[in-house]
Amino acid sequence: MTKSLSVSQPLIDDDPYLTPFQPVIDQRIDKVNEWVHKINKYENGIDSFTKGYEKLGFTVKADGIYYKEWAPAVVEASLIGEFNNWNRETHKMKVNDFGVWEIFLPSVNNTPVIAHNTKVKISMVTRSGERIERIPAYIRRAVQDLSVSPVYEGVFWNPPQRHKFVNKSPKKPSSLIIYEAHVGIASPEGRVATYPEFIKNTLPRIAYLGYNTIQLMAIMEHPYYASFGYQVTNFFAPSSRYGTPEELKALVDAAHGYGITVLLDVVHSHSCKNVLDGLNMFDGSDHQYFHAGAKGRHELWDSRLFNYGNHEVMRFLLSNLRYWIEEYGFDGFRFDGVTSMLYTHHGIGTGFSGGYHEYFGHSVDDEALVYLMLANKIIKELHPNVITIAEDVSGMPTLCRKIDEGGIGFDYRLSMAVPDMWIKLLKEKDDSEWKMGDITFTLTNRRWKEPAIAYCESHDQALVGDKTLAFWLMDKEMYFNMSDLSPKTPIIERGMALHKMIRLISYALGGEGYLNFMGNEFGHPEWLDFPRAGNQSSFHYARRQYNLIDDDLLRYKYLNEFDRAMHLLHKDYKWCESPQYVSLKHEDDKLIAFERGNLLWIFNFHPHKSFTDYRIGTCWPGVIVLNSDDSKYFGHDRVSPTGEYFTSKGPWHDREFFIQVYIPSRTVLVLRHD
Repeated sequence: MTKSLSVSQPLIDDDPYLTPFQPVIDQRIDKVNEWVHKINKYENGIDSFTKGYEKLGFTVKADGIYYKEWAPAVVEASLIGEFNNWNRETHKMKVNDFGVWEIFLPSVNNTPVIAHNTKVKISMVTRSGERIERIPAYIRRAVQDLSVSPVYEGVFWNPPQRHKFVNKSPKKPSSLIIYEAHVGIASPEGRVATYPEFIKNTLPRIAYLGYNTIQLMAIMEHPYYASFGYQVTNFFAPSSRYGTPEELKALVDAAHGYGITVLLDVVHSHSCKNVLDGLNMFDGSDHQYFHAGAKGRHELWDSRLFNYGNHEVMRFLLSNLRYWIEEYGFDGFRFDGVTSMLYTHHGIGTGFSGGYHEYFGHSVDDEALVYLMLANKIIKELHPNVITIAEDVSGMPTLCRKIDEGGIGFDYRLSMAVPDMWIKLLKEKDDSEWKMGDITFTLTNRRWKEPAIAYCESHDQALVGDKTLAFWLMDKEMYFNMSDLSPKTPIIERGMALHKMIRLISYALGGEGYLNFMGNEFGHPEWLDFPRAGNQSSFHYARRQYNLIDDDLLRYKYLNEFDRAMHLLHKDYKWCESPQYVSLKHEDDKLIAFERGNLLWIFNFHPHKSFTDYRIGTCWPGVIVLNSDDSKYFGHDRVSPTGEYFTSKGPWHDREFFIQVYIPSRTVLVLRHD
C-alpha cells in the first residue's frame, strides 16, 4: 500500500512566496492521494497497476500466448498476423465490461503458435461498421521498410535467447555528469549507427572522458528519423533502426560495466498523430488515449496530447516507465517537454516573468502535473534509486522538491537559461561588452534546494537552424585552420580559449550536475541535420566525426583532453555537491573569481589584458590543479604548471586574506586548497 501525502511545512518555510499558494499545493496533494487510493482499492496496489505491460499486449507463458488490448470504442476485434495468414475470422477476441479485448492461443507441442519475429496486428470494427487495423498499443518491436512504406509494422518479439544482464546498475551518482547521446549518429559514417557499434566505438570514449551518466535520446520508436525521437508511435518498442531489443539491453548492460548510469529520454508530453502505426484513433475514436478535439492536439508540434485524467492512460504511462527500468535496466529518465505538460497553453507564445501567479493559476494543467507527481512518487517507491530530470523552461517552483514535502518530485531540472545566455552573448555582443555580473547571475540563478543540471549546449543548440558554440566562435575557419600545421589565427585562438572557459564556468558555477551533447566536447565542426526532403535525404550532417580527435594533427584533440581534465577534476573535488561563493565580478578587468568544492576559480575573460600580481580574496593558499593556458589544451604556457600561491593577511573581496596571481587573458586558473 502506498502512503498518503501531506504538505510539509519546510516547503513553505524555505520559500515564503509559496505561502499564499499553500491551498493550491494541498489540493495537488489531495489529487495525488485520490489516485493512490483508487489504485489501491481497485487495482490491488501500485505494483499490480504499473505492470500493465504484463497484462496488456502479448504475454507468453508455458501454456500459450495471452493477448489483451484496451479498445472500448469497437464492437469486434480479431488478432491477425503471419501466423494465421492475416485471417480476420480465425482468432476472434472477447471483450470485458471495461473495453478490454482478449484472446488465448494455446501452445502446440510446447511451442507458441506465433513465431518469434513475425508480424501481427489487431483488426477491429467500429460502431459505424468501419474496419480498422492497428499495431498493438503495447507492442515491443516495430519495424519499418522504407522501400515499401514509411508505415511501421508490429512484430511479435519472443526471442529464444534473451539478453542476460551481467552487470548491476552502478551506485546512484551524487552528481550527474551526463553525456547526451543519440545512437544513430554515433559514427563518422553517413548512415544509421547501431547499438553494437555504440558499445564498441562510443562507450569507451565516454568512459575515457570521465562521464558518469549517459542520456540516450530517440530510443522510443518513432517513424520519422528527423524528429529526433519526439514523435513516438510505439512507447514500449526501442527503435529498430539501431538494432534489436536484446542489443539495446546489451548496451545498457555494457555501460553499467563501465560504472556508468544510463538514463532514457522519455516522451510522455505528447504522441505522434500517426493512425496506422501509432496510438491516434486507435479504436476509431479521437479520445481514447488523448483529449478529444482541440484540447487533444498540440498546434505547434502537430501531435496528440494525452488525457492524464484517464485511468487506462495512467496505467499505460506509469507501466511504460516501469517497463524501461525492469526490462532494459535503465536507471532513470529525462522527461521531455515538461513545460508543455504543466500548462494548458503548453508554453506557446508565453513568456514567464517569474511571478508565482503563473505557476499556481488557471493556466496550470492540474491533471498533467498530478501525473508527474504520481510518476515520481510511484516509480521511486518501486525503484528508490531511479533518477528523474525535468526539461522545463518556466521555472515552476517545487518542481524538484520531494513528493513528501509537497513538491513535484524531480531530482533535477535543466538550466535552460544558461545556453540561451551564451548564444545571445556570442551572437549579439562583442567580447568587451560581456557583463561579468550578468554571467554570474544567470549561472547562479536557480531555486534553493532544487538541483539543476548545467550545460552550455545540448542537442537543441547542435541542430540545424542553430549553431554549436564552436561554430559560433570559429565558423568557417574550422574547415581550414584546425590543423597544427596551420597558423594560430586570432579567430581560432579566441575560439579555442573561450570554448574551454565557457564550458568550465558553466560546469563549475551553473548547477548541481553537468550535461554535454555528444561531439560538442571536442568542438564538433558541424551542426546536426537528419536526412529529410529539405536536404535530399542526406546523412552528411547526421553523424558525429569522432575521427577528428583520433587525428593527432588536428586541434580537436586539445578540447577533448580539456573536457577529460574537467571531469577528472570533478571526480576528485565533487564541486557540484558544494555551495559556492562568488567573490569577484570585475566588469572592466573582465574577471570572475569564486570558491566552490575546496577550489578557487579565477576566470579572465578579457580579450587581450593579462594581469600580474592580481589580488584575489581567499581564506587559504593554493596550488594550480587546472590551467586552460596549458599547451596540452592549446594554450601558450604562460603560467607555470607548478605554481603555488600563498596568502597575505588583509581583507579583500570580503575574505580575510588575499593571494596575488598572474592571470593571462582568456584563461582560467583553478587552485586547490592544499
